[in-house]
Amino acid sequence: MDPATIASNFDRIVDDALFWVTDHAAFLFDGLRLGFEGFYGAAFWALGGSPWYVTMILLGLAGWRLIGAGAGLAIAAGLAVCAFMGLWSETMSTFALVLSATFLALLVALPIGILAGFNPLLNRAVEPVLDLIQTMPPYIYLLPAIALLGFGPATALAATLIVAMPPAIRLTALGISRTPAEFLELGKSLGMRRGQMFLKIRLPFAVPSIMAGINQTLMMAFGMVVIAGIVGSGGLGQTIYDAIRTLDIAKSIDAAIAIVILTMVIDRLTQGMAQRKGSGA
Repeated sequence: MDPATIASNFDRIVDDALFWVTDHAAFLFDGLRLGFEGFYGAAFWALGGSPWYVTMILLGLAGWRLIGAGAGLAIAAGLAVCAFMGLWSETMSTFALVLSATFLALLVALPIGILAGFNPLLNRAVEPVLDLIQTMPPYIYLLPAIALLGFGPATALAATLIVAMPPAIRLTALGISRTPAEFLELGKSLGMRRGQMFLKIRLPFAVPSIMAGINQTLMMAFGMVVIAGIVGSGGLGQTIYDAIRTLDIAKSIDAAIAIVILTMVIDRLTQGMAQRKGSGA
């Protein structure tokens, strides 16, 4: 059998499997879509339900508390620029998508990372899967999501949480597995149980690595959410996609500026949280 025939047969098997799933498990994916959209809707309401200046002040105060007065003022000023460009709703929509996808990704990634940190065999089994996820083009994850969930925020969340999980899994496993041996021996000598050693020794040592993983997960989620604008997810990604289709250069530049601002806000806030956790503040 020649390679072309093998490839054709494989493609047919994949298509048949997808059709079978959509025919026999549509109710599951309908429920999943409603759950994703409801979760995103709640996050968007929390961020965009208040007047823009209230959200701007709250995030500026968060930056002040976590990083410093200068950073807080810069965050507030950057968000004000997004509002003055007429992109506040789109900015908050993107922010809500990023937070929703990151939260869902961490719900899956952190337990897997903890287990992989304890079990080297599981870690070796997980590594090739994470390599595959990270090396595949991000657009690939949108295609089956569209087929199963349709167009909209649910598709963006499904594809984004897949792309966003690997950094959190890797860095959580790394932090758990690299607890200094002398502290583990000390815990054993004191008669600590495994749960106590995890909470009082392994987890505190792993917090900086875990926080770095959360930061990277947020950044991966942000990049994918922007790409997912092509599936009607809303937010700044869709604004840029619509501007490209209509050759609206000014609008695309405004959206790009808003993306840079929001990326910096998310990055600085999560780095500030990681530094405070690492210093025990």
